[in-house]
Amino acid sequence: MPYSDYHPELMGSATIEPSGAFEAGSYQSFVLTYTAGRFGIDDTGGIKVGFRFASDMSKLQFDDPTGEGFTTIEASNGATLDVKQEFKRNIRPWSKSLFIGISEHFLAEADTITIRVGDNRQGSPGVRIQTFCEADHLFQFFIDAVATYDYVPLPASPSIAIVPGKPNLFRAFLPTKVAVGEPFRLCIKADDIWGNPSDQIEEKLYLEGDGIVGLPESITFKKGEFSANVEGLTVDKARKVKVKFTSAGSIIGETNPLLVVEKPALLHYWADIHGQSNETLGTNTALDYFTFGRDKAFLDVCAHQGNDFQMTEEFWKELNQITQDFDNPGSFVAIPGYEWSSNTAVGGDRNVFYRQEGEVMHRSSHMQIPDLSDEETDAYDAHDLFKKLEGKDAVVMAHCGGRYANIGFAHDGRIEMAMEIHSAWGTFEWLIRDALEAGHRIGVVANSDGHKGRVGASYPGASFFGAYGGLTCYIAPQLDRDGIFEAIRARHHYGTTGTRLYMDVQVSAAAPLTLYDRDPDLFDRISLSEAKQVMMGDIAKTTCKTVNLKAQVIGSAPIQKIELRDGLETLETWHGYDESQLGKRIRVQFEGAKYRGRARALSWDGSLSLEGNAIERSLQFNCWNPERGLKPQDAHNLAWSFVTTGNFNGFDLWLDDSDSGKLSISTPFGETTIDVSSIGFEPQSFFEGGLGRAMKVYRLPDELTESDITLEREITLHQDRDTRPWICVTQIDGHQAWSSPVYLMK
Repeated sequence: MPYSDYHPELMGSATIEPSGAFEAGSYQSFVLTYTAGRFGIDDTGGIKVGFRFASDMSKLQFDDPTGEGFTTIEASNGATLDVKQEFKRNIRPWSKSLFIGISEHFLAEADTITIRVGDNRQGSPGVRIQTFCEADHLFQFFIDAVATYDYVPLPASPSIAIVPGKPNLFRAFLPTKVAVGEPFRLCIKADDIWGNPSDQIEEKLYLEGDGIVGLPESITFKKGEFSANVEGLTVDKARKVKVKFTSAGSIIGETNPLLVVEKPALLHYWADIHGQSNETLGTNTALDYFTFGRDKAFLDVCAHQGNDFQMTEEFWKELNQITQDFDNPGSFVAIPGYEWSSNTAVGGDRNVFYRQEGEVMHRSSHMQIPDLSDEETDAYDAHDLFKKLEGKDAVVMAHCGGRYANIGFAHDGRIEMAMEIHSAWGTFEWLIRDALEAGHRIGVVANSDGHKGRVGASYPGASFFGAYGGLTCYIAPQLDRDGIFEAIRARHHYGTTGTRLYMDVQVSAAAPLTLYDRDPDLFDRISLSEAKQVMMGDIAKTTCKTVNLKAQVIGSAPIQKIELRDGLETLETWHGYDESQLGKRIRVQFEGAKYRGRARALSWDGSLSLEGNAIERSLQFNCWNPERGLKPQDAHNLAWSFVTTGNFNGFDLWLDDSDSGKLSISTPFGETTIDVSSIGFEPQSFFEGGLGRAMKVYRLPDELTESDITLEREITLHQDRDTRPWICVTQIDGHQAWSSPVYLMK
């Protein structure tokens, strides 16, 4: 059982002052008062105040009265208290806990313990509360009254509401591809500094979008509204469009690109189908989760993925009802599913999705579910999971969260269709590389795996998460479950690090290609057709020795490079510039992870000094943690705090002179000095180790502008194995995207 349930009403009570609503990420001071119940608390008993796993509130500390998070605790009867903050010393989801042990005395009924969280009486700024919104943020009390280390949760613990702050960044969205004359909508919102959609906007924005029929000149936000949407827009001829928006005469943002074409057979739909709510390890309710995805992240497709060993049958039925209620073909697709959350040794994390409600959840275990009446339906390892899903209208995706998918232990290509290689946990290209090395024909996806209640717009907050959550673009004939499942099974999709760029990858040959509707090595009944060209994810056969690949990318920012790959091999790296265009801009880039498991984060906190030159300006990229990034600087010195978990980030420097001076760089992994004149087109790599760990230094043009690129290349086919072309796109702002490979057989 998750917790003892012995008479919680006799365990005392707790209050909080002040109560009410507080701005996300703000500094506050709270007084929690616990009053002992009928049993009191015996010598060596104690209290735990639990905070959810995802909470990124300041770490509590007890030694520095002027420092952040300073906390004081005292007993009304003078009992000696042993206090500490613990991580993963409490039962999920209350992974972070303030422990208060009673020693050298005891508490009697009505005795109190006063906890001043963020005690600011001696100069502490207080405690920074969590950076993401939560309607009912609990300070969950657990009481060990009789010193058995069996903690009983109070039936009513104190709580506050956490609400968004003022707008910091406007974001706007168009669809990615529509037909000429087909109506579409524009959605605009503003996020606060921590990425929460703000309802504190009182501003008039002016809109510019050449060729968009029905676009108003301006749009006005009113306080209390989270977004402003314009419906019924059209474009009357094939073209590429964006909407720019200005305030006080200055451009403050623009939408993603929209490609308008004549009679498209397939359209692009944006999805985040991996995250969870507070019924398991996340934040806010499952109902809030889908509402956010639809109304604040403006997704086309959404699914919920709670940890199975926490999901009761009651919640599974509730979740199925929610997806049924939210599913609205043509407008918003909600898919039922769960996360099969086994240990890595027996398969690791998998995402399971059903086309219809009412299916059985084959859990990895009942670890936190007291009711064992349906335990016989469990699948204890990944082989058993695939066996139990055989014949069901279901698909599986492998991912890397806390645990990572061990596809070397088990993989079934008839059911497991894709590898999730980016999420808020980081970037994990090694997962798709594992699959390709093993010869699997698999697709590429990215999702948020979010725990902070922001599916589809998953900022990492102030925590060991260092990446913005990913998105998957499904290329489907229509927006309904049938269309999306068709795209999943055909691997017609690409993953991004959260940006909505346009991507299209096509392969053609001199003779018609034979297109398989399913993997011929895995299925008995295969439909064949002839095709002039095939697209990302397709499996096809040709008698030709070469094929022609055409890739079009329309970025949401200028494109830095496109890597053309054949399976594990990089055939070519196209750059958006050449050596003659290099200028005074130097990029310092940090990347990689420690290893594959949970504690993979690398801290790149460091500093730089420049001799014989001066820094004109600097700009960080791909840093999503407001408390991290570049620190105050001068013309010769710079300091920073960055974290990578398989992804990359860093900063650019524009120097007074392009070739003079020396850069001295210090990081936790070593120090180096680099002649500025030696920095060129090819990256210099330092401090290599771990899982792709490196600091890279190279030169860029002072500005990049090109965001619409079409590459056409001839590819020679292998005679003894699949040829597997796919692309990886990197924008200058650090966003990336990966196509699913095309699988070409001889």
